[in-house]
Amino acid sequence: RYLTLTANVTSSDMTNNNAAVIIQASSGGTLNTTIEDNDMLTGALSGSGPAYVFLLIECLERAGVQAGLSAELARQLALATVAGAGAYAEASSEPPAELRRRVTSPGGTTQAALAVLGSQHGLAELVERAVQAAAARSRELSAV
Repeated sequence: RYLTLTANVTSSDMTNNNAAVIIQASSGGTLNTTIEDNDMLTGALSGSGPAYVFLLIECLERAGVQAGLSAELARQLALATVAGAGAYAEASSEPPAELRRRVTSPGGTTQAALAVLGSQHGLAELVERAVQAAAARSRELSAV
């Protein structure tokens, strides 16, 4: 599934002012935006995003196996979880934070796991740092 991003690029280094970029992120729509000079955040978030999700799938699989599931079952559960959550989020008008709250029982297993993921240097901070690193590298590459 792809999203076509049509960007008006303002960099003097670019000669094509209506650059089309294919981003592996969404369900086949089109998004129009303006990318300012050296603003590589779109690619850092969405262009690199599939790799972030694949890493999450790998981590879920590995954790499942370490907890005692077979590799095949861990893979199936990880894939179904990511696909189902993504489809639910895409179909919902609610923000992801609300969807997360809805599937988190107070004092339950999900809340215990989220306490770990949300701790200092947790998932949110790691994702922010990853997107910043990808954007910085993109700026470096575009300067060449």
